Amino acid sequence: MNSELLKQVRVLDPISETDQLADVLITEGIIKAVETKISEIPAQTTVRDCQGLILGPGLVDLYSHSGEPGYEERETWSSLLEAAANGGFTRLAILPDIKPPLDNPSGLDGLRQHTLRQQGKVLPQIYCWGAITLGAKGQQMTELAELSAAGVVGFADGRPLSNLGLLRRVLEYLQPLGKSVALMPCDPLLTGNGVMREGIQSIRLGLPGNPAIAESAAIAAILELVAVFGTPVHLMRVSTSRGVELIGEAKAKGLPVTASTTWMHLLLNTGDLESYSPHLRLEPPLGNPADQAGLIQGLQEGILDAIAIDHTPYTYEEKTVAFAEAPAGAIGLELALSLLWHHLVEKGDWSAIQLWQRLSSSPAVCLQQTPAELAPGQPAELVLFNPMQTWKVERHTLKSRSTNTPWLGQHLTGSVVQIWCPWGKGNQGKRE
Repeated sequence: MNSELLKQVRVLDPISETDQLADVLITEGIIKAVETKISEIPAQTTVRDCQGLILGPGLVDLYSHSGEPGYEERETWSSLLEAAANGGFTRLAILPDIKPPLDNPSGLDGLRQHTLRQQGKVLPQIYCWGAITLGAKGQQMTELAELSAAGVVGFADGRPLSNLGLLRRVLEYLQPLGKSVALMPCDPLLTGNGVMREGIQSIRLGLPGNPAIAESAAIAAILELVAVFGTPVHLMRVSTSRGVELIGEAKAKGLPVTASTTWMHLLLNTGDLESYSPHLRLEPPLGNPADQAGLIQGLQEGILDAIAIDHTPYTYEEKTVAFAEAPAGAIGLELALSLLWHHLVEKGDWSAIQLWQRLSSSPAVCLQQTPAELAPGQPAELVLFNPMQTWKVERHTLKSRSTNTPWLGQHLTGSVVQIWCPWGKGNQGKRE
């Protein structure tokens, strides 16, 4: 039997909320022991000195975008999965806005064929959200039961569903299916042509404003429907402090609601738009400093459940335009852990366990999955992270085919060394 012994690694387990130095023995993809010191080492064991390194359950992304099929110049299935592995992710849920959109069971066939071709490699397990509406256009409901039977992880259009009459029927129909439904709270009529959060900064920068009420009004409407029908809902891309307040009030009443924000909304705010960088054009837009603080506090208090990456690749040509004309989104799978660790954990605002919970166990629960656990007898679904390793964000250091990130050309501290997945062999995720 092939075994690996990781000696004196810092072990983070968000399930048991333990943070300890230990030896970890992994044999044939199973965690055999987690002890202060392992003295009995099996034959054919690779011993690795892991002092200064961090071992935790693999990260889970709630929602991101693929390019394939239809936009392979942005991202292929292979480059997407390699980027996710490079960033420490072992599970990845993809939104249905591919070409053609994933609004019928046949759309899963291409992904299954790709998965078969990747057997034997250690890459994240990929899941797909099924579209709520045909073409993800918000007009006509898809055959939700057929998509559910085909194996989608849940339902999401990845864009606002502003027709409340249609949303009511969706929630009624989804109730017996027992699948997650993720909704982006936004009222397009209130948003208008806004490209940044409305306020003093938008006036000063001369950019059309997107008011915070566009989100909070939509959240209030969704929560009213949830209160009537009781269908569990996940609110995705929450970006305002008022949104956090409304969700907190709903949870206090016992409504079946979970919520997430994206990693970039935790790190940046409207003050960072001075550069007019098109890579900071996001949807929803970056909030003001009070929004940013509200999101961070909401995660700490458990009002927001998880951090999503919302990896959105675009080509150089698509993003090299004026800020207001740029498509919304940025890549993030390979950057999020390093930057969140540096800005939240190293600065002492969060514990390491808090960050790992919001990136690993909590997203899994939102997907109605069993979180990975770092304990003896459990499958090895793990990530080994070096918080001190420095690397430069460049095209050749990224596995993604796209480079639309404001951190391009910058040096980051913190790098994934390796991931383990129970559905593959070998290792993946080393950054050269």
